[in-house]
Amino acid sequence: MRTIFLDFDGVLHPEPCHASRHFCCLPVFEQVLRRTPEWEVVITSTWRFQVPLDDLRARFSPDLIHRIVGVTAKFSQLENVPESLQAFEREAECNAWLRANERVVFPWLAIDDRSWLYRPFNRFLFLVDGKTGMTAANAEALIEKLRSL
Repeated sequence: MRTIFLDFDGVLHPEPCHASRHFCCLPVFEQVLRRTPEWEVVITSTWRFQVPLDDLRARFSPDLIHRIVGVTAKFSQLENVPESLQAFEREAECNAWLRANERVVFPWLAIDDRSWLYRPFNRFLFLVDGKTGMTAANAEALIEKLRSL
């Protein structure tokens, strides 16, 4: 029960980019998932507000769809956000999902290109350069990070 919280824009494709390049980095991320089979994925991307979960899952290869287990709730809909997370929207959303799914004690990692959505120096954030999205070099570092948690 290990959870990856996944952003799309700036991670699975550069931001900004033309729609024709959306998910151009997904094959790199999928190779990470194949090498770390104990990790499931929860989508934190703002795409979750416009696109149903089944359609988001359909972006992934058939062998990985079952590992996309959900989406986080919108910050404005959260209740009882700890004071320490009030200014860190995405981390608060991840925290709420972990609590709601009784996974607070299990390892988790957020993959994002926006550090300001998380508390400073958060060791559970894997930062990607939004101008490039996930690269092969990122993938190797990410695998090491996931295996260390």
